[in-house]
Amino acid sequence: MRSSVPAFDELIHRCTRSAVHLEMRDSYAVEYEKGPYAAWRNGFRHDPADRASWWRPWLDLMSETVSRGVVVRRARIVSEPVSEYIRYEHSGTFTNVAAGELVRWLPRRQASDIALPGNDFWLFDEQLVRWNHFAGDGSSMGGEISDAASAAKLCAEAFEAVWSRAIPHDQYEIPEQEGTACP
Repeated sequence: MRSSVPAFDELIHRCTRSAVHLEMRDSYAVEYEKGPYAAWRNGFRHDPADRASWWRPWLDLMSETVSRGVVVRRARIVSEPVSEYIRYEHSGTFTNVAAGELVRWLPRRQASDIALPGNDFWLFDEQLVRWNHFAGDGSSMGGEISDAASAAKLCAEAFEAVWSRAIPHDQYEIPEQEGTACP
């Protein structure tokens, strides 16, 4: 493990072939009273025709990365019925796809026999892992970098196993919950 963690922008700018991201939590730290999640809970939805209003600067970074020929893939393992937070993520993921990310969803029950790392991660060029650490409430506890071949291999194999089973974003439909109205 490396002691200093480069900024994500620096890591993605160094990337030349691939960047994969595995997300395994059903909720990440959100501000319930303000911010994009609160707006979504109050009925806001991104307008597909108003690209200027989408999540910046992330989408610009992804567009630039993909334009350099880097394949960016994101897989999300989710419990079903999904959490409200996953509903929020799903409703805005079309913006990630429009920026060039490939996104798939895997119901957690279909991941039971996949050996998964203990933390979410980014894997750059199948060599460098950026572990994402979270507290129980979903707040970020920072990241950690590993260039250990064994860690990269674990992450690459786990990601590919998830990816092969996962459902492309445009085909994954959030299952309706009985007695639950979607905002």
